[in-house]
Amino acid sequence: MTGGLRRFRAPAQRAAPGERCEMCAEPVGAEHGHVIDLESRTILCTCRGCYLLFTHSGAGGKRHRAVPQRFRYVPRFRPGRALWESAGIPVRTAFLFRNSVQGRAVAFYPSPAGATESLLPLGAGEELLAFADLADDVEALLVNQLDGGFEAFLVPIDACYELVGIVRSTWRGFDGGTEAHEAIDGFFARLRERSEVVTDG
Repeated sequence: MTGGLRRFRAPAQRAAPGERCEMCAEPVGAEHGHVIDLESRTILCTCRGCYLLFTHSGAGGKRHRAVPQRFRYVPRFRPGRALWESAGIPVRTAFLFRNSVQGRAVAFYPSPAGATESLLPLGAGEELLAFADLADDVEALLVNQLDGGFEAFLVPIDACYELVGIVRSTWRGFDGGTEAHEAIDGFFARLRERSEVVTDG
């Protein structure tokens, strides 16, 4: 997964010059889709044709699934505080999604070592994901702690791993340093700009 995370330091969906589809080897443009391998949790860069093959439920022998491009934003996410207190998340940001292979909700937070799992209290993650109405495996609830509250984003899973890549590649020392904090703040600013605002949580 380390190699896959490196590509997410750049903005999502930007292909490197000469990059090819990781399923059929066709060249992909600057804007391209992603497909997730549900067993290995690997995110693959794909051409338009391969992406469309896996947009329907059950395609690909249920092993691969296209990552949608739906972005929504909840400016005041009230369940955030209870989640932080019950799961013991040690940082300001975490993301949750339902892993269909494991049959349960999982939570991770970005760290200098990569995506780190945080154990959820029984049923807590399922309730939050039901509220968010997310597609299993390919969409996530990204929660960010702010001064005085929490905000939440309903995003494609690759956006979460883009954030993981930013943290991993820019974090320095104990507190991260100026570069890391500016990069993280920039990531959330771009996310707010592109997301549809929905009813508060």
